Amino acid sequence: MRWGLSPRGPGPAALAAARSLWGPPCLPRRPGWRGTTRRLLVRSVTGASNQLQNSSDGRYRDTVLLPQTSFPMKLLGRQQPDMELEIQQKCGFSELYSWQRERKVKTEFCLHDGPPYANGDPHVGHALNKILKDIANRYHMMRGSRIHFVPGWDCHGLPIEIKVLSELGGKAQNLSAMEIRKKARSFAKAAIEKQKSAFIRWGVMADWNNCYYTFDGKYEAKQLRIFYQMYDKGLIYRSYKPVFWSPSSRTALAEAELEYNPEHVSRSIYVKFPLLKPAPKLASLLDGSSPVSFLVWTTQPWTIPANQAICYMPDAKYAIVKCSKSGDLYVLAADKATTVASALETTFEVISTFSGVDLENGTCTHPLIPDKVSPLLPANHVTMAKGTGLVHTAPAHGMEDYSVASQHNLSMDCLVDEDGIFTDAAGPDLRKKAVLEEGTDVVIQMLEASKNLLKEEKLAHSYPYDWRAKKPVIIRASKQWFVDITDLKATAKELLKKVKFIPGSALNAMVDTMDRRPYWCISRQRAWGVPIPVFHHKTKDELLINSQTIEHIVKLVEEHGSDVWWTLPPEQLLPKEVLAQVGGADALEFVPGRDILDIWFDSGTSWSYVLPDQTADLYLEGKDQLGGWFQSSLLTSVAARKKAPFKTVVVHGFTLGEKGEKMSKSLGNVIDPDAVINGGQDQNKEPPYGADVLRWWVAESNVFTEVTIGPSALSAARDDISKLRNTLRFLLGNVAGFNPETDSVPVNNMYVIDQYMLHLLQDLASKITDSYKQYDFGRVVRLLRAFYTRELSNFYFSIIKDRLYCEKASDPRRRSCQTALAEILDVMVRSFAPILPHLAEEVFQHIPYSKEPRSVFRTGWINTNSIWKKPGLEEAVESACAMRDAFLRSIPGRNAAEYEVTIVIEPGLLFEIIEMLQAEETSSTSQLNELMMSSQTTLLPQEPQVMAAGATEHTGTFLINLEGGDIREESSYKVIVAPTTKEKCPRCWKHTAESSDTLCARCAEVVREK
Repeated sequence: MRWGLSPRGPGPAALAAARSLWGPPCLPRRPGWRGTTRRLLVRSVTGASNQLQNSSDGRYRDTVLLPQTSFPMKLLGRQQPDMELEIQQKCGFSELYSWQRERKVKTEFCLHDGPPYANGDPHVGHALNKILKDIANRYHMMRGSRIHFVPGWDCHGLPIEIKVLSELGGKAQNLSAMEIRKKARSFAKAAIEKQKSAFIRWGVMADWNNCYYTFDGKYEAKQLRIFYQMYDKGLIYRSYKPVFWSPSSRTALAEAELEYNPEHVSRSIYVKFPLLKPAPKLASLLDGSSPVSFLVWTTQPWTIPANQAICYMPDAKYAIVKCSKSGDLYVLAADKATTVASALETTFEVISTFSGVDLENGTCTHPLIPDKVSPLLPANHVTMAKGTGLVHTAPAHGMEDYSVASQHNLSMDCLVDEDGIFTDAAGPDLRKKAVLEEGTDVVIQMLEASKNLLKEEKLAHSYPYDWRAKKPVIIRASKQWFVDITDLKATAKELLKKVKFIPGSALNAMVDTMDRRPYWCISRQRAWGVPIPVFHHKTKDELLINSQTIEHIVKLVEEHGSDVWWTLPPEQLLPKEVLAQVGGADALEFVPGRDILDIWFDSGTSWSYVLPDQTADLYLEGKDQLGGWFQSSLLTSVAARKKAPFKTVVVHGFTLGEKGEKMSKSLGNVIDPDAVINGGQDQNKEPPYGADVLRWWVAESNVFTEVTIGPSALSAARDDISKLRNTLRFLLGNVAGFNPETDSVPVNNMYVIDQYMLHLLQDLASKITDSYKQYDFGRVVRLLRAFYTRELSNFYFSIIKDRLYCEKASDPRRRSCQTALAEILDVMVRSFAPILPHLAEEVFQHIPYSKEPRSVFRTGWINTNSIWKKPGLEEAVESACAMRDAFLRSIPGRNAAEYEVTIVIEPGLLFEIIEMLQAEETSSTSQLNELMMSSQTTLLPQEPQVMAAGATEHTGTFLINLEGGDIREESSYKVIVAPTTKEKCPRCWKHTAESSDTLCARCAEVVREK
């Protein structure tokens, strides 16, 4: 030691504690030293080693160890997609899934693939979903699990049928059910092949020869078994109820098949229902001489002819009001009087008020049918949010209306047919008129004629549309098949408490959509789907379905597919023993039903085919599936086996254009994944990025909200990967000639800065592993990007280049650095391998010390060593970096090697720590000088007596925090910067030579040995 203990410094015990943290050459030993957690201020700097690669001085070129690798810095134009195809072939992408299935491992990770719809070309929504799944699978595979992932396709249903029929135009009218089914199957198969080849090109790992398809006979048979299981338990029943009905598609729809158009315009009306018979209390408030009408508001005038009642809220206050314009008396909710008067452009005088219960047993006259009575009935669904507080009730056209009708035995007759047209029962004025078009006009005209229309106005509001036809739906009562979900919902909600949702808010969203669902209509009136396996009596309202009929049909479907329902005669669809019971083939009174199953039931039973005895570890789909596949899978699984089909549910958002707008051809913002990979027609505007750019975009997006994509997002992803490639190239080039088995330096003998990088590397590996576990791939990207740009390129690489290039090849100081670089390379490649499989495999082909290049995916996950974790190193390196930053700030844009630095630290812990990086007073080769990147560094406990010419001073303080805060000391330091008096060495370009044509001492020794 060159100095005695200062009376201002710490006592001997504290200094002993500090020293004991270090062993030769300068190493913390105890993990108990918790350093501060300040981030380094790191910046790119100019230094001799940074310029060395571009040196034009050829005299010593052969003595400098410049990076050597054939790994290309850039892949231009078609090179990137071509390289990916070559890597897929060379590294066995197509065999990887089968290889990992055959491994003998203890754990299995099952991701059940929600089937995409087989009705079109692959799009960015597919890319988002499939790549997210693949990242998860590859991570779990590398962690040592056997992956169970069977891709599937949803092949039935209305959207495919509509596409097929629209392509046929007028010819479609004359097609039989079997002709439609044949064309729909062919269409679905073609779409599957297009999508499958795209998924393979994106690098999605699976056995693509063994997928599941909902039109496969074996799949359909499993589905029919689930149907009967639920029917047998009383969970499936047939009933006459109001359901969402699509006149454009002529079929019932489930809630999940609707989309809401916020700009739909309805013709809302205020209607008078003349009071016929007042309840006693109401009668006492009326003088009997003036007529009174109940005021009702509706946005669906066409439902007025089907009115059966008016509902009120029993607990609310109602009022009799007098209209200032007409003098007429009206009844409506007291709270709505002002609002309604304003809408009618008049004022109301409140005559008297009363409670809703006082309306009980009162009746009104139907506004269109004078001899028809509309009773006043209490109901819980009445609200004061809109309208008059009195609700027009048409049981055939509303779910709540139907509930009221069930309680009070009201008629539920439907006056509207499957095309959305009034039937003859609606009367001569309305028959054959479309309810949403001319039918509405006529109803309004009829109300005007009966003098019961007070006002009509246009109202823009959210209204349900058929998700495929993009046309408005109606609610219409018809005989349908339903799942009784009342008890199922309660059990399902209980089971969901044990399911992990990511993000957590998705759980409430799913429960809310379930709560809003009164029942699940599972029948559709179309041809392309799985038949509901029930026989109907020709003349009576009787059904034929039992275990014998189901078993027979299931076997036929399993062997021949569900086409048998349309191709075989009824007597062959029934087993012989049942046929005998119902009169034999000649007298058979039963015919096969023509309804098919809802495609949500189709896809929702996929667990029974793919995972009959398992619970999936993960379901991962878009947020629309909270009311769709997630829910139908949950309800069918709970019904059949009383458990949830999944342990974790990850929900992602939708893909949108760059500015957050919906993608559409008219806006010209549709991104085609194939054009992203292979380039568009104009490759200047749409260059070929390759699949890894697409995968990086998926991973870095905040997928738990809406995900935007466009030219700038893709260009940014490409730039990120380019910077990553440069980092990897530096790593690969500088481990040339290094053999980890023989050349690695033990951690405790490594340079402090190298140890520090391993410390950071272990922290990075831990955070990245945790992010993958949480399916937060965006955080993985952010962590990696920060590490390779800030910690590596801007900081570590700029410091170590001189040691790598100018020391002799086997020097322990150089080997120390290479040891760290090899570990960094390995951890980094494994960290991004699930996201960028092509790049990861490409890097593995270029690792110089690999005897035989192996697949990164066949060699496991990140492997770190607990000895790397040395929190005390943060204190050491960050304190030195604080002084380094003071130096670099003082010479912006200039070469650090042209200056010499003197660091003055008052005696104490900080001096102890920094002195471990430089034992001698002045050095041009110490660890401290390497960090400073200066010509030479001098470390002093007190200010020098003489200041060099042109020197500048910079002061600062640094807080030492040892033993978890037990020892804290704030020390001041001074950094003195002066131009160097030495000349530039012609080999290393550091200003450490005595003259410009002689080598510095270090380089002279290295060259002499060579």
